[in-house]
Amino acid sequence: MTGGREEAPAFGSIGEIEQRFAAQGYIADRMLATTLFLSVSLGKPLFLEGEPGVGKTEIAKVMARALDTELIRLQCYEGLDSNAALYEWNYTRQLLELRLQEARGVDRAEIGDNLFSEAFLLQRPLLKALRSEGRRPPVLLIDEVDRSDEEFEAFLLEVLSDFQITIPEIGTLRAHHTPFVVLTSNRTREVHDALKRRCLYHWIDYPTFAREVTILRARLPQVELRLAGQVCRFMELLREHDFYKRPGIAETIDWARALMALGVAELNAAAVDETLGCILKYRGDNEKLYQMGLTGLVEKALMPGHDPSATGQPAA
Repeated sequence: MTGGREEAPAFGSIGEIEQRFAAQGYIADRMLATTLFLSVSLGKPLFLEGEPGVGKTEIAKVMARALDTELIRLQCYEGLDSNAALYEWNYTRQLLELRLQEARGVDRAEIGDNLFSEAFLLQRPLLKALRSEGRRPPVLLIDEVDRSDEEFEAFLLEVLSDFQITIPEIGTLRAHHTPFVVLTSNRTREVHDALKRRCLYHWIDYPTFAREVTILRARLPQVELRLAGQVCRFMELLREHDFYKRPGIAETIDWARALMALGVAELNAAAVDETLGCILKYRGDNEKLYQMGLTGLVEKALMPGHDPSATGQPAA
């Protein structure tokens, strides 16, 4: 580290990651905590893949809080190019500078000599992460990289290989310190192997019933344990079916919060019907649920054997 800045923070152990994440309301299993520990220790990007809503993006957010550093997010989309991700010139400010130089009587041959310098760069997420001057490296979240084009993926590969970029008018800019990089993918398309090879890979799956109850109680401590079990069991049953968009953990938390706001103490078909918009986001999925029999699914969720309050909090 140069410039007298603090050394990059490192987690002391895998257990420390589990503890710090739990303190932020995120229950990380041992495998995830191990991958995070290695990513930080080895300085390698972390590639998280899984279904939408399983908590991939949240990992980067919690990681930034746990490390007490800045989170810089690049949201990928089709048509994303290097200018939007890296930098653009501040043309408005450049034009203003020209007028000011003319007003100050700067020699005509020297007018505009400084226009293409770092002072006139608009830093987009990638450049901002590379040039961050914080006392700790930032967490760079490259979210839903599978939504970007293959051309952008190739460009990203080059940036992550050297953590430096070349701007023709300025030259090569190197990272003040290497950011912690987290990439996420929902698998809308396969990401090239060359990018994955530069990362540590981890698949995020839907949680087990016991873990989801633990997660829900960590994020929403005021929810009654019995209701938490019913909500998580209902979600577990839903995910067994082939919906266009199966609900994730985010929907579980939102739904439990909605049920509490309505004063629901025990799951019932009417409450599910009224709050279905918290769970399913497509009309076709709603229709499919009604065809399956919403009442029957609720009854299954209420069957004995899935009430964590009867035996205490389930182990994660």
